[in-house]
Amino acid sequence: MAQHSPQPEYGRPLRVAVAGIAIESSTFSPHRTHLTDFTVTRGEQLLKRYPWVARARDWCTGVEWVPLLHAVALPGGAVLPDVYDGLKAEILSRARDAGHLDGLLLDIHGAMSVTGRRDAEADLAWALRDVVGPDVLVSASMDLHGNVSQDLARALDLITCFRMAPHEDAWDSRERAARNLVRRLRAGGKPVKAWVSVPVLLPGEKTSTRLEPAKGIYQMVREVEAMEGVLDAAVWVGYAWADEPRCRAAVVVSGDDADLVKRQASRLAQAYWDARQRFGFAAPTGTFDGCLKSAIESEKRPFFISDSGDNPTAGGAGDVSYALGRMLATPQLVNGAVSAIYASIPDRDAVATAVAAGAGAPVEVQVGAKVDSGPAPPATLVGRVGCVKLDDPVGGDIVVITMGRLDVVVTSRRKPYQRISDFTDLGLDPRKTDVVVVKIGYLEPELYHAAADWRLALTPGGVDQDLIRLDYYNLDRPVFPLDQDGPEPDLTPQLV
Repeated sequence: MAQHSPQPEYGRPLRVAVAGIAIESSTFSPHRTHLTDFTVTRGEQLLKRYPWVARARDWCTGVEWVPLLHAVALPGGAVLPDVYDGLKAEILSRARDAGHLDGLLLDIHGAMSVTGRRDAEADLAWALRDVVGPDVLVSASMDLHGNVSQDLARALDLITCFRMAPHEDAWDSRERAARNLVRRLRAGGKPVKAWVSVPVLLPGEKTSTRLEPAKGIYQMVREVEAMEGVLDAAVWVGYAWADEPRCRAAVVVSGDDADLVKRQASRLAQAYWDARQRFGFAAPTGTFDGCLKSAIESEKRPFFISDSGDNPTAGGAGDVSYALGRMLATPQLVNGAVSAIYASIPDRDAVATAVAAGAGAPVEVQVGAKVDSGPAPPATLVGRVGCVKLDDPVGGDIVVITMGRLDVVVTSRRKPYQRISDFTDLGLDPRKTDVVVVKIGYLEPELYHAAADWRLALTPGGVDQDLIRLDYYNLDRPVFPLDQDGPEPDLTPQLV
């Protein structure tokens, strides 16, 4: 099942295994992640994930890619322990059976929380290290919203992360992690890594690389990477919605010049710390009612609003009905003076009722608040069934319930609406709609470019953007902005 490519000029082929479990998990969400929430691939299906395997880049000629297991899920609540234990056990078993390995590519997110556990990625990395041994080089690719504890950094030989938010460079980053691994295997020797924790914890919506200061900091990352003696440089924002000690920003610079990588890690960490007060939201913010009022009164169309506190792409349960309830109480949306789309809210029972009724039929259903009922009760939709789409690979069965000029997308499974095609597949066109409310955080590129204007609504939910409203008990303190008057941190990098 492994991918082979001859490479006589490099001598014997290298055997590089591929594995990982990737999810970000909010411990503030009542949602729990089950095995059915993961897409699990093995064998050739796993290798098809990676473009450099299929298209045989020059740098990986002569590499035999050995697929173990990879599992990836839409962000959600904490992973159930038996689910994590089962996936981990299969990865370890496959690693034991793989025979001789030269390297291991660990494709993870970095913000997985497992109920009752801490630092799941470090646990997985050390377990794999115990199986493959100390001489196998292990390279990890991560999301910049992951967390890098010292324990995780010590378990790995190479580590890198995305440099763009939104993550337009996700696959480039994974390829960089693999390329660095192969080149180091060819060159020989393990690089040194300088790690430093930065006591700043910010939501991703405050650290978009479209804007300063994140834009400039990640430009510094590229400049550091280009230095002679540096192999890779990375800055992690961290994950704000998990109550674990490790959650905070981090910097890792790796290479062969120990003094250089320490100096550059210190420079990046200091730049991040010094910029902490300048990070701001990627769009104007406000209460949902305030954002909706601005949208209705604006002449700019389409006008997007992010229902950010229940964003399923950050770990929200997705079924908080607060924002939808406020829309249903707004006269201009009820009487059709303003056209609007709400996308989306999961409710399996409501979808089943609408599917049974059929397209065009009148329907009355209650939606939402089945998982996260804290912020608001279920919302009542009285309208007609519009589009019915069955067996969507992400959302399952999906229906549009139309109430005049207000269209509400209801799914049987959580689904974020991030691309224009997500809407047009349902017969909806956000570009021709006055107000579009989406359960995401910062707008992904297609929606960002389509929006004439937009607001980030600070709504309640498991990924509340106002971190001060969340109850942290296990987080290592002090950390900015929860602790505004903390002492100056020691940002001296450690070689790990």
